[in-house]
Amino acid sequence: MAFSVALRGAVALVISSSFASAAFAGGLDRGGYDIDLLFDKGRYVFESGVTYVMPDRKLKNAKDINPSDGNLNGRSRSTDSSENYAIPYVGFKIGITDDIDCMADYSQPFGGHLNEGQNWAGANNEIETKVRTNNYSATCSYKFDAGPGQLRLIGGGFYQEVSGYKSRLVYDTPAPISAVYDGVGSLDVDGHGWGWRAGVAYEIPEYAFRTSLVYNSRVKYDNLKGSVDLTEVPPPVVPGFGGKLTSVFGSADAPDSLEWKVQTGIAPDWLAFGSVKWTNWSVLQSIALCPSSTRGVASCKTGSPTELTSLDLLYRDGWTVTGGVGHKFNDKWSGAVSLTWDRGTSDGYGINSDSWTVGAGVAYKATEHVQFNFGGALGLMTSGKSGPVTRGGIVYGNDATYSFGNDLFAALQTSVKVSF
Repeated sequence: MAFSVALRGAVALVISSSFASAAFAGGLDRGGYDIDLLFDKGRYVFESGVTYVMPDRKLKNAKDINPSDGNLNGRSRSTDSSENYAIPYVGFKIGITDDIDCMADYSQPFGGHLNEGQNWAGANNEIETKVRTNNYSATCSYKFDAGPGQLRLIGGGFYQEVSGYKSRLVYDTPAPISAVYDGVGSLDVDGHGWGWRAGVAYEIPEYAFRTSLVYNSRVKYDNLKGSVDLTEVPPPVVPGFGGKLTSVFGSADAPDSLEWKVQTGIAPDWLAFGSVKWTNWSVLQSIALCPSSTRGVASCKTGSPTELTSLDLLYRDGWTVTGGVGHKFNDKWSGAVSLTWDRGTSDGYGINSDSWTVGAGVAYKATEHVQFNFGGALGLMTSGKSGPVTRGGIVYGNDATYSFGNDLFAALQTSVKVSF
């Protein structure tokens, strides 16, 4: 039996349900890359939406294990670490011919915001960290008949901007020096780079069947630049840099990824879908930042004599697995539910543990050309701990230890799609 017309609303809902579920994946993932709009049956399609994520990660049993920068064990041993955030998305698709489709979109695929504050025992490790990306992409596909369905070849490119900020307590200054220097240092950096994608999809519209495999390349930020602000740190604490603002440079890679998706009609008005995504988060270990005055004199690498500071992530590769079902209730309403497991990218250092997420959504087709999607998710971040780890002969995380329990997070998503 043909499912394509009956399931069109449920197919669209897959995007809403799975996107809300993936909004709190491991590493710095905020939904990653999404090109599902490319498959929409409309000739001209515009979609805009936002996902709002509310994590509730609590740190506990914090202990300062490095007394050389001041003993912070008299401060609170627990703190709330996570901040709520919004993820916007805007996309436009055009069917250039019956066989060629193209889309352009803006998204924020990676990011993160932790804000533990200064009054906890791990403030010498982190007070606040914020990372944000802006991604502008264009993707096209060409499809042709192959067997009972159509084979689609996919290719495109994207330009990505990144900005990052981190502050921590460099030195717990005693009175009366604390009246002049509060001991907090901060790092601001930004950069940009280019990436590309390639993939293949196979569709049998009669059965609402589609499977796709898409690779997104790394984005090399070879031009990271910014400043280290140590104006609130007494000069003797960091000789040559304390009490000063120093411009810095460095380099990093945003991870490449490979994602397989599949969906198919399973009964009249019913659709099943699933996906598996691998993300190469292990490319982000320790990002060294060096004074701009050393550029061209020495390479800026972790552990090098010119390194002034670093962003230490120490991630391992991420895996995200999603499965679910969609159902068309009538000509106006469709719904979908999904379950997502994401493997945590932290491996002894950091808070990115495994997570389980249940997502749900509904689609309301207001007119022939306008559809509203509403999605939500409720998830569990599993427990773990953070402390010293050794990578490449260098010890990281030797300033503080802490643990965290099983914490909840929630996400809400809404979008509107106009097609004609």
